[in-house]
Amino acid sequence: MNDSIQRLIPSPTELPHRRRNPLTGEWVQVSPQRVQRPWQGRQDPPAPQGRPAHDPTCYLCPGNERAGGQRNPPYEGTFVFANDFAALVPDGPAVLPAHHELLQAAPVAGQCRVLCFSPRHDLTLAAMDVADVRAVIDVWAEQVEDLGQRYRWVQVFENKGELMGCSNPHPHGQVWALDALPNEVHKENVSQADYFARQHSPLLLDYATVEIDCGTRVVECTDNWLAVVPFWAVWPFEVLLLPRFRVAHLPDLQADERLDLAVILRRLLRRYDGLFDTSFPYSMGWHGKPRTEGAEGWQLHAHFYPPLLRSATVRKFMVGYELLAEAQRDLTAEAAATQLRSVHVEQQQ
Repeated sequence: MNDSIQRLIPSPTELPHRRRNPLTGEWVQVSPQRVQRPWQGRQDPPAPQGRPAHDPTCYLCPGNERAGGQRNPPYEGTFVFANDFAALVPDGPAVLPAHHELLQAAPVAGQCRVLCFSPRHDLTLAAMDVADVRAVIDVWAEQVEDLGQRYRWVQVFENKGELMGCSNPHPHGQVWALDALPNEVHKENVSQADYFARQHSPLLLDYATVEIDCGTRVVECTDNWLAVVPFWAVWPFEVLLLPRFRVAHLPDLQADERLDLAVILRRLLRRYDGLFDTSFPYSMGWHGKPRTEGAEGWQLHAHFYPPLLRSATVRKFMVGYELLAEAQRDLTAEAAATQLRSVHVEQQQ
């Protein structure tokens, strides 16, 4: 075929198609031809870039009084405390009345904690050094180990930036533990157990091998870890962070694996910040093996869901077709990974 004619024929990935998420069984519609459409919709103002190292009005800074009336100690590293406005409480109702089969409710009990990454009000994970990021990883693991002895599910997560609904700019994350399996976790549990029963190997460990062999969606890769824009990504610059070895829980990570995780996590977050030259907003969270029957084949992993689409002021909205039918994206996972890989970050460990 003539080369000029060949160039006029779109590849399959340049035409509308659907991709399946093997972790949930759900589909996402990909519409690459829409990526050039003009944008005259909402543009959010860029988040303020300069913050002091200590803010006397911040509820999370060392020595300050929190909104609930408690006073923070003069902490110098990571700091964990019980959420003053927790979404879960340890002593929920024992039973709830069943009014009708279409009006079902169930009791839930749990705990919520806040984890300040650093005493510095202006220091995100991306700006911290590797040793301090490693310290945060250790605290994540400690929280999972502690709460996981009493609850079926422990969710470690971070909402970063105003666009993700973060109510306080001091860099921090949260830990919610509860005695039930949340919806997303249940779907992942079923999918991983089913794959393991059929293939006798973990779904996400096999997936990491596929992505490394392919290479087009890889953002960062170390001896132990892989950061990839997943084939089925919904958010524009969504990333899945995967271990390249068999591991089910954060507490199971060895010293060298935690250090390597700190390296790749810091580099990934710096790529995010460099993409649109802004402190990149996102929601991220860890999924480790839950305390439940039928959790065979579970592999530890972290999800990163950032909302920015075209610039620091234009974000992705989940509306219309996404709410009523299924998720849809314009930018392909391959194109997003290429953009993230193009961001320069320093090579130091």
